[in-house]
Amino acid sequence: MAMIKMLCRHLDRFRREQRGTALVEMAVIAPLMLMLSAGVFEFGNLIHEKLLMEAGLSDAARFAARCNSQLYTKAGLAAINCADIAANIAVFGNPAGTGSARVSGWQKAGGTSNNATVTIAAPASCHDAVQAGVTQYRSTAAQVCIVRAVGNYPYSGVGMLSLLSIGTITLNSFHEERLIRF
Repeated sequence: MAMIKMLCRHLDRFRREQRGTALVEMAVIAPLMLMLSAGVFEFGNLIHEKLLMEAGLSDAARFAARCNSQLYTKAGLAAINCADIAANIAVFGNPAGTGSARVSGWQKAGGTSNNATVTIAAPASCHDAVQAGVTQYRSTAAQVCIVRAVGNYPYSGVGMLSLLSIGTITLNSFHEERLIRF
């Protein structure tokens, strides 16, 4: 009986004691806050890589829309491959295709699924400026053609996605520009 009284007294004192409650509260909340912070970091990294990819595709489409390989041949220089140079600009940020990629692991077309492709004035992308007497596009030429830069990148993340059993997320983007003929 004495043993039970002593146990009840200790439990009663433990219940009324306030020291250590902050430690218990921190132990309960810390894992939740850590997971939330890691999720915000992971999402921020995903958005950053998507924006880098979109900036590259925008630069590539802008270059390809203004690139004219005929100017090189008329000047007696070797012809250039505008689509290939534009893909270099998309992935590496420079026409030579040297250095590291804007997004680690991203490459030009010909890779597996993480590639950047630039299509200049594909036949399906050319539209009549005037259709049935109605002006569809303001242009000095009879047809308006489009340059399209497309990119895919499998984002695997920094580890938070695998913790949640989420597989690879494929980031897709494209940018179109009107082909400028000169």
